[in-house]
Amino acid sequence: MTTTTTTPTTTSTGSTRTPKKRTRSPIAPYVFVAPAVVLYIAFLLVPMLYSIYLSFRGMRLVSGGAFGKRKSVFIGFENYISALTDPEFIAGFGRLAIYGAIAIPLTLGLALLFALLLDLGATRAKRFSRTSIFIPYAVPGVVATLMWGFMYLPLTSPFSYITRELGWGTIPFLEDPWIFGSVANIAIWGGVGFNMIIIYTSLRGIPSELYDAARIDGANEWQIAMRVKVPLVTPALVLTGLFAVIGTLQVYGEPTTLRPMTSAISQTWVPLMTIYRDAFVRDDLPRAAASSVFLAVITVVLSVILLRLTQKRAFGGES
Repeated sequence: MTTTTTTPTTTSTGSTRTPKKRTRSPIAPYVFVAPAVVLYIAFLLVPMLYSIYLSFRGMRLVSGGAFGKRKSVFIGFENYISALTDPEFIAGFGRLAIYGAIAIPLTLGLALLFALLLDLGATRAKRFSRTSIFIPYAVPGVVATLMWGFMYLPLTSPFSYITRELGWGTIPFLEDPWIFGSVANIAIWGGVGFNMIIIYTSLRGIPSELYDAARIDGANEWQIAMRVKVPLVTPALVLTGLFAVIGTLQVYGEPTTLRPMTSAISQTWVPLMTIYRDAFVRDDLPRAAASSVFLAVITVVLSVILLRLTQKRAFGGES
């Protein structure tokens, strides 16, 4: 169905003239949305549904010929039971918890601190500072991990060189339990800038009248930051916190790149590394699919819990 709009106009002789009708195509919105929908279906929905389907399948020997042949058959929840009873897969979540306990608070804390400092009126060289803090986020993860890996290795580390010269020996960056902080440091170094930009943008949207009113009431800059700015940017903090939780559950590149440099990182150090092993080393795609589906469910559940816990404070109780 098309819509038309006409607006009568009066000519110089006093007669009324009706302009040409303008029509709006009803399919235009769908044309613009179609590429995104196609990409969503092709690269997210279809692989996700196929993974769920594959997680309920398994290769079994069936009769046929002298020795039988392998065939994909429906095996129910057997792959899920196998994944959830695998001590290496479960231990990976424990290591993720330690990693997240280090990376998430420091990433968000430093991002908030830098955003608050940049928002101060007395701060100089703001553009240079913003760019300097954000640049690490633009460095590819593998490149950043290799760079930090060389700074962790005892023979090439500038930090260990200083401690050796002082007679304190080398710093065991790539040994337990230092390895958790070393891997988390890479994520913190690369993630602070992105989160800082989100929080800083939220701070710039706060009306300056609120700060003026607080100063009239006798509040100093610290009190304004803690009692005015931080509460008003809570939605941005929740958003960055959600990104941090999801990113923690998806950790893979950093430990995989560091693995050849240390014996402290096993082939199944985090869940995604276990999934990769099952899929491409053991050629057990159904088991890897079940583990992936379980990891996706954990990600969704934690995200929903985080949003529910912070909904009232961050969004005023909106559902």
